[in-house]
Amino acid sequence: MPPKPHRALIDRVSGYADEAGAFLRRRRTTRRPFARVHVPGGRIDAVDADTEAGRELFLAASRVLDAAAAR
Repeated sequence: MPPKPHRALIDRVSGYADEAGAFLRRRRTTRRPFARVHVPGGRIDAVDADTEAGRELFLAASRVLDAAAAR
């Protein structure tokens, strides 16, 4: 018995959905927090949260957010 015509479309869509789910899972495990700092002159630095400067930057940012939420 030959497969039904709509089955090929369903298989293709479910294959795309599986690939998208796998991509998001891979991306989620490799993402790490960082901050972008715009320096005068146009340069942009990415500060990793694991560095001392990154920890200080994230602490300062959390204090700003807490102060804004208290208003």
